[in-house]
Amino acid sequence: MDSFDHGPAEEHVFYGPVRVFPREMSIDDRKRFETEYKAMIEKKIIPTYRKLHDFLKNEYLPNCRETSGINDIPGGREYYEYLIKYYTTTDLSADEIFEIGQKEVDRISQEMEKIKNHVGFKGDLKAFFNHVRTKKDLIPFFEPGQVIAHFNDIHNVINSNMSKLFDKEPRTPLEVRQTEAFREKSASAEFEIGLPDGSRPGIFYVPVPNAKRYNTFQDESLFLHEAVPGHYYQLSLQMENDSLPGFRKILVYGSYVEGWAMYAETLGEELGLYSDPYQYLGKLNNEIHRAIRLVVDVGLHTKGWTREQAIQYSLDHEPEPESNIIAEVERYMAIPGQALPYKIGQLKFLELRAKAETALGDKFNIIDFHNKVLESGCIPLELFEDRINAWIASK
Repeated sequence: MDSFDHGPAEEHVFYGPVRVFPREMSIDDRKRFETEYKAMIEKKIIPTYRKLHDFLKNEYLPNCRETSGINDIPGGREYYEYLIKYYTTTDLSADEIFEIGQKEVDRISQEMEKIKNHVGFKGDLKAFFNHVRTKKDLIPFFEPGQVIAHFNDIHNVINSNMSKLFDKEPRTPLEVRQTEAFREKSASAEFEIGLPDGSRPGIFYVPVPNAKRYNTFQDESLFLHEAVPGHYYQLSLQMENDSLPGFRKILVYGSYVEGWAMYAETLGEELGLYSDPYQYLGKLNNEIHRAIRLVVDVGLHTKGWTREQAIQYSLDHEPEPESNIIAEVERYMAIPGQALPYKIGQLKFLELRAKAETALGDKFNIIDFHNKVLESGCIPLELFEDRINAWIASK
């Protein structure tokens, strides 16, 4: 806040527009705006920010609690149990989620050890993660266009195998684009849904602030999650599904949407991907990150974990940089329960597929299963389970 609550006005961040007036602006207009900007900064903006600074320093922070979890406010534990139901759309308890998370972290860590041994790396997992971050073969590009072409190549591989698992195709086209320069330094890869009339495609945005440092080891699982058959595929089919009422076409339950996208990551081998062990490691890395969330979120909000304890647990079990982990942990502290639906949703999709395969045996058809899963659009996980159970019974 120091850069906001003091002058001189000419060095203030809000003075920036004065330095980039269009050339077409007259000298008189420039002088007038310069004077008005300076007066606004000196008389209103700086005093207001100074007042805010004093309030935060002298009143707000001294009265804040020092603990990290929501359970330390009145009714906090009960509120967190409500948030679990709200975000996951299940009746799981905090203790059940904590146990699920621990088991998943252990399972995925063992899978990572297998990859490390398979590629012949000598050292522990942390050393292996550092090796992956700097491995030259995984940093092959020189310009952003090569990164975009790389994702289009992944798309082509998936498309050539889609008919093994799916028989539907969205009408809305998909494009892979580099994230705009003004935001890509702080942006993550993301999907932006298109329009059903085709006037705007679905867009998978990829930030490439420095192509020469771009590491590819998570790209296959990333594309599966954000694009095909993840967010783009599921959300586009939902938007185009005329059997759904209008509000259902845009309805999103995180446990279903993110659960499906994480389930999509598990389809890599069936869709012709993950032949490279480092790409499979990328899938495991994404998965353990979501499993860690279950442990850390519940730990913070029901088990008295400190911020530092949560950060250390994450550092001990995943290869993310400490700066990223700190940001993640503080996100969990600020928005209790929001990080839970990813992994909980994925596990429900995997559970119901396995149940259908076992119950139906030779009658099981993966394309029919996926059609049944996707035809209803986003629904709560409990309702989703009821629908799949009824479908199994009908077979």
